[in-house]
Formats: sequence, structure tokens, C-alpha cells
Amino acid sequence: MSDRPTLFYTEQGEGSPLIIIHGLFGSADNWRTLSKKFAEQYRVIALDLRNHGRSPHVAGMSYPAMASDVLALMDSLQLEKAHILGHSMGGKVAMQLALNHPERIEKLIVADIAPVEYGHGHDEVLAALYAVQNAGGATSRKEADALMAEHLDTLGVRQFLSTNLEKKPNGKLGWRMGLEQINADYDAVVKAPTGQAFDKPSLFIRGELSHYVEDSYRAQIDLLFPQNQLMTMSGCGHWLHAEKPQDFLAHVQEFLNT
Repeated sequence: MSDRPTLFYTEQGEGSPLIIIHGLFGSADNWRTLSKKFAEQYRVIALDLRNHGRSPHVAGMSYPAMASDVLALMDSLQLEKAHILGHSMGGKVAMQLALNHPERIEKLIVADIAPVEYGHGHDEVLAALYAVQNAGGATSRKEADALMAEHLDTLGVRQFLSTNLEKKPNGKLGWRMGLEQINADYDAVVKAPTGQAFDKPSLFIRGELSHYVEDSYRAQIDLLFPQNQLMTMSGCGHWLHAEKPQDFLAHVQEFLNT
């Protein structure tokens, strides 16, 4: 019996396929506004990765496994090739797919992540998520926020995490994501994608105020993605596509249209 999950996705627009892959603890819903904009030119498929959004909960969070999930979705949609856009963890999935199956990728866009291994940077987030889960859920979004606030100071991050809340059979709000599966294999999430170099056009966009794509990572980007462009969006942090969506849209469209 296969444990390959059938990924949830949304689809809109016509033209060349563009697959959008969200980051850790995110979902296709985070890209709703930009997906609609991209759909004016492209056939946009925004997906939920395994253990995220409306996709199934399964063991394992390795990049080869998640890239294979996306490839299976492409096969089911009969997409011979597509442009791939990924943010953060989704960017690593996109990179892994490009390194493993370059023949299936037209152009690659990676938002604020590099092909390197990172440290454990989500301890506070995981503690906040478990505060809600260990309480048996929350009776309101306000209560969920209060539980998370004991571990996580940043309101914006708590609001982002709250997009994962859904009503459970007991009537309380709980997490839609596969929290146990993500936590159990978190070590795989911080790892780097690996493989043979992807020798096709790639655009790496980083936020000026983010620490995820340091200048010292440029050599590794050049090694694995020799046809890359690296650009910096001023005044943006890690959530560059949400902070300056019009600028982000313009940069991606310019890259795809040339």
C-alpha cells in the first residue's frame, strides 16, 4: 500500500502552467490573492504540501518525498512541464524537484530560501502550536492567540499560524495541519536539497531584511543553479510576497516573460 498522498490543489487561469508551493505551516490559501493575479497570464496550480492545508497527513517530511508528491500531481494533471514557484520550505521542494527532474521544469522561482541546511529556528512556533493542541483546542480564536502568546511574541506570526485553525468534532478549534508528522520529522525540513545541477533559468528573490539568503550562500546557489539571477527586494523580510505583493508579482512576471 502506497503512502503517497494525493495533494489538494486549486486551479485557475489558462496558458503555461505555473505551480505555486507554500512554506512551512502555510497552505495554498496564503497565495490566494497572488494566484488570482498570476492566473491572468498563466494556468495556476496552487497546492497544499503533505501535512499542510487540506492535503493528507502522512509520515515523512523529506524533500525527495515532497518533491515526488508534486511530481505525482503533475502526472495526474498531465503536465509535461511547468514553471515552479516556491517560498521558504516550498522553495526547497521546488529546488529538489528541479534537481531531480529538470526535464519537467521550464523556469524556477525560489522566494527567500537557499539550498543550504538551516538551524532549528522554529522552537517557539512549535511550542505555541502545541500549547493549543495540548489544551485540547480553543473555544475561540482569541483564546488560541492567548495560548500561543505564552510562547510566541510576534503577533504577525501568530496570525499566520491561526490560518490553520479549524473547528474539530468536539466543537473546539484545533490545527488542520499534521503537527505530529511535521514535528516528528522536523530534522528533514531544515536539510538542504541535493542533486545534479539544474542548468535552466532560475530566479532567487530574497528580502533585504531577511536572514534566510545570506551573501555567503551565493556559492552554493551558483553551484546547483548556474543559470540563476539573485535579486533583493528592499524593505522586505521573509514574507516578501505578502509584504510587497505588487513588487513580487512584477519581478516574477518579468522573469517568466523574458
